[in-house]
Amino acid sequence: MAATHVIVGAGQAGAWAAVSMRQAGFTGRILLIGDEQWRPYQRPPLSKQVLIEDPEPPLLHFHAEQRYAELEIEMVLGTAVTALDSKAHRVALSDGRAFEYDRLLLTVGGQARRLPVHGGDLALYLRTLEDARAIRARLEGAPRVLCIGAGVIGLEIASSARTRGCAVTVLEALPRAMGRAVSPEGAVFIEALHRNAGAVLHFDVVVDRLEREDGTTVVTCRDGRRFVADVVVAGVGMQRNLSLAEAAGLSLEGGIVVDEFGRSSDPDIYAAGDIAAFFHPLFGRRLRLESWRHAQNHGIAVGKAMCGEIVPYSDVPWFWTDQYKVNLQVAGLPADAARTIVRQGGPPGAFVAVHLAGDDSVIGVTAANNPREIRAGQAMIQSRKVVDAAKLADATVPLQRLM
Repeated sequence: MAATHVIVGAGQAGAWAAVSMRQAGFTGRILLIGDEQWRPYQRPPLSKQVLIEDPEPPLLHFHAEQRYAELEIEMVLGTAVTALDSKAHRVALSDGRAFEYDRLLLTVGGQARRLPVHGGDLALYLRTLEDARAIRARLEGAPRVLCIGAGVIGLEIASSARTRGCAVTVLEALPRAMGRAVSPEGAVFIEALHRNAGAVLHFDVVVDRLEREDGTTVVTCRDGRRFVADVVVAGVGMQRNLSLAEAAGLSLEGGIVVDEFGRSSDPDIYAAGDIAAFFHPLFGRRLRLESWRHAQNHGIAVGKAMCGEIVPYSDVPWFWTDQYKVNLQVAGLPADAARTIVRQGGPPGAFVAVHLAGDDSVIGVTAANNPREIRAGQAMIQSRKVVDAAKLADATVPLQRLM
């Protein structure tokens, strides 16, 4: 009897895992289960084009509906998995159905973290198409927008709101922008980008409460400052959907603990994408990543591993963000750097920084509007290239020449 692979989570990682299983030669049954009504779609446009463009752009799917049919991937959409019985190898759905599996892949990602303060439900949050449409509707005719959180999502929404002509204020509890994703030097570049566009940024500000007052939302901070806005959007991180993993007794470290092949502590359960705390052989430790490419490539690698193509997943971490028509890309782990070299002498408005480990090997690269430097930087990170810091500082010498 043919085996059954069940994928819980019909996002990017789940979609690519399903396709990769067929590409790896798996001939059994594949079920792709998702709680949204849409087949897997691109999420990056939700904070950008969906909020800005008129009319609203069409939803971008990873694969055509016909593609899933050709590969005999069964789509079970608009219903959530509510229970996982790992001993019986069975998942139960919110609509009353249940499916048995031989191997299970969890790609359930996470949800937008809510503000843990009084009135936190007065803020809007972004994770799904419905969330984006709700924010878009509220931005229409909203003169004052306040974004809580200066991470990637918060700043992308701030950029979109400012592009629409709204007055934008950003509140961040940390001392700098995108503090968990870029170096201090990268934060200075991003902050200048927003301030030059007319946004007002406040750091080291902790929100204490939100209240409705005369048709507006009043945000009161712990230091007593009050901000009034027509729309408040919070981008304060993601909360991973770990309830199924907890119920199954899987090992957790802020995510589902998996090895470099996506295998969890249960030999028949795998995890990929945002939900996974995976071992990275290049860095020698577990990472938890939330990015477009990681979701795709980890899903592909783990889907193939479940079907016998055992290749360690060792992609160099990489993500991008578009803000005010500036494309910022970050490769590697800038937060782990012992020091950072900002390349000088490049074109006006350009920014490239190379992040070095203690042994002067390249551990990260940050670049604005310069994909060529990012590509060279990823190769340097993969090889742990040691480069002369003096040469790195000269932006007139492409990184490719220093390989």
